[in-house]
Amino acid sequence: MSNSNQYPKLLEPLDLGYTKLRSRTIMGSMHTGLEEDSEGLGKMAEFFAARAKGGVGLLVTGGFSPSARGGLGPHSSTMISSEDAERHKIVTQRVHEEGGLIALQLLNAGRQSYSEDLIAPSAIKSPIYPFTPHPLSAEEVEEEIESFVNAAVLAKSAGYDGVEVMGSEGYLINQFLSERSNQRDDKWGGSYENRMRFPVEIVSRMRERVGEEFIIVYRLSLIDLVPGGSTWDEVVTLAKAIEAAGATIMNSGIGWHEARIPTIATMVPRAAFTHIAAAIRKEISIPVCASNRINTPEVAEQVLADGEADLVSMARPMLADPEFVNKARNGQRANINVCIGCNQACLDHTFSGKRASCLVNPQACHETELLYTPTAQPKKVAVVGAGPGGLAYARVAAKRGHNVTLFDANTKIGGQFNIAKQIPGKEEFQETINYFQAEFEKYGVDLRLGETVDAAVLIEGGYDQVILATGIVPRKLELEGADHSKVLNYLDVIRDKKPVGKRVAIIGAGGIGFDVAELLSHGKINTALDKMAFFKEWGIDATLNSRSGIEGVKESFEPSSREITLLQRKTTKVGAGLGKTTGWTHRATLINKGVTMLNGVSYQKIDDAGLHITVGDEPRLLEVDNVIICAGQESLKALQAPLEKANIQVSLIGGADLAVELDAKRAIDQGSRLAAEL
Repeated sequence: MSNSNQYPKLLEPLDLGYTKLRSRTIMGSMHTGLEEDSEGLGKMAEFFAARAKGGVGLLVTGGFSPSARGGLGPHSSTMISSEDAERHKIVTQRVHEEGGLIALQLLNAGRQSYSEDLIAPSAIKSPIYPFTPHPLSAEEVEEEIESFVNAAVLAKSAGYDGVEVMGSEGYLINQFLSERSNQRDDKWGGSYENRMRFPVEIVSRMRERVGEEFIIVYRLSLIDLVPGGSTWDEVVTLAKAIEAAGATIMNSGIGWHEARIPTIATMVPRAAFTHIAAAIRKEISIPVCASNRINTPEVAEQVLADGEADLVSMARPMLADPEFVNKARNGQRANINVCIGCNQACLDHTFSGKRASCLVNPQACHETELLYTPTAQPKKVAVVGAGPGGLAYARVAAKRGHNVTLFDANTKIGGQFNIAKQIPGKEEFQETINYFQAEFEKYGVDLRLGETVDAAVLIEGGYDQVILATGIVPRKLELEGADHSKVLNYLDVIRDKKPVGKRVAIIGAGGIGFDVAELLSHGKINTALDKMAFFKEWGIDATLNSRSGIEGVKESFEPSSREITLLQRKTTKVGAGLGKTTGWTHRATLINKGVTMLNGVSYQKIDDAGLHITVGDEPRLLEVDNVIICAGQESLKALQAPLEKANIQVSLIGGADLAVELDAKRAIDQGSRLAAEL
């Protein structure tokens, strides 16, 4: 069934004259780790081919350095030789076989690099990278410009349809533009006209060398969100100069990596920054692409219908579902596996030096290894527990052709997702639940909800395989007074909505402890759903009058109406174990709301007076109304022994297998991989 009229703008082709994009979608650049893998280009070929087959208008690769000194790290991938170009032909050929177009992103990291051989306009260290860069001489600046031009010529010879010049996110080009990182006094520094010469020369010389029939996308930093960044007038001046220099498409970047403002995490409202793309679109005539937290076809359609942009960039959404565009075209919106903005398997992996993937789609970046092939011998399978692990197993097994019955004592699927989605800023988890529901209807999973299944039912059911995805229960605290009336656990608070007093101590500062603190400290406005409230909270100027979008604007967090203390036994920084790219945002939010964080805590007892603790050698009493326990979990695996005794094949996945911090990423990956082997 074709239903493309539901998203007419999104699915409309874009005519560039000599070539045409099939839809108004760009898969934005994401570094996946495949770029450096020894067999990475073959894996990249299948990764991008899947998304080309899925209908994406233009694919953009992860960043490849145009020069030996421009990599993100000491072993970063480059496009500097004809040998490099030859190796890339496998990628472009596979994408073209699937009817897609692909651009190679050219990224010179500058001072944002883990390589000791890093370069920059001036010898000023980035606050979040370890090394001070070598300041480029005037001659070396010319060499770096030529390296971009040479890389574009090589990309064309490799079969790429274009390149994207990475001019945002605080990389080398951004570093030339900003006085924060450019304190030169030659023709590449000083006035803005001098500082912007670097990117303008790159695009101008590039267009001259590659000819007219080659896409040049320029990724423009629309709002830097760091002190000393560009003013809006400077951004407009640069955009016009880049258009005149020969760019085909203006893509948008939001914030430097060192900005202390969340720009893509799930707490950021959908399409939060598209009004800035709309503002630049009024100033130039080439197509403008909006980006950041555009994750569903209806959000994308709205951005385009409102005239805010000509194209939408969706990187992580295409990671989550390579068939995103085709499903939108074919009236299968419910079956789109929506990106939830968690960053746990994509950016957190990338910044930890691991291969990227996706929490809701473990096949991402593993297309050649994790295969869901149709089975020749359908089996009868029972899955007990409809949390993340059980959902993933049931879907993959049913998709492959097995007969799957899914039991859960709850009356709805989702398990811990139903807990997570109630935390302000994590509403996106509902999208994942909706997706599994639609997939179960598509593949005929027999759902038995509201049924507490016992071993006898499973033994008599004649199942070839039983999967226990029964999850976890909160661990009880071995502490004097742990059964006091003021003690609650996280399920009491989040799921059961038990009343919580004004003064609260939370024992355990892992992800669940932070979630409870976020829930209890939240004010009346949910900033994840209210763009202007989000901007006010983080001190962003929506009018674009402030330099860099932030100068002279104060953060304005609504203080918590409760006194909350978040406690942990470990002596490490509270929140150190949270996600690499989002942990700091959760920590900053709570601190800004007045939550107290204590580490190195020993718990003594709970009584009418409150929670008695020792911090270091100092005894303290926290006079609280409630103590909330978020200190670990225990697996639920009671069914395992009787089933094994009856010689039933049993596998444990998710929390039932390993009761660590609630870990949907591990549970979905484990469930999917096990079902792929069935």
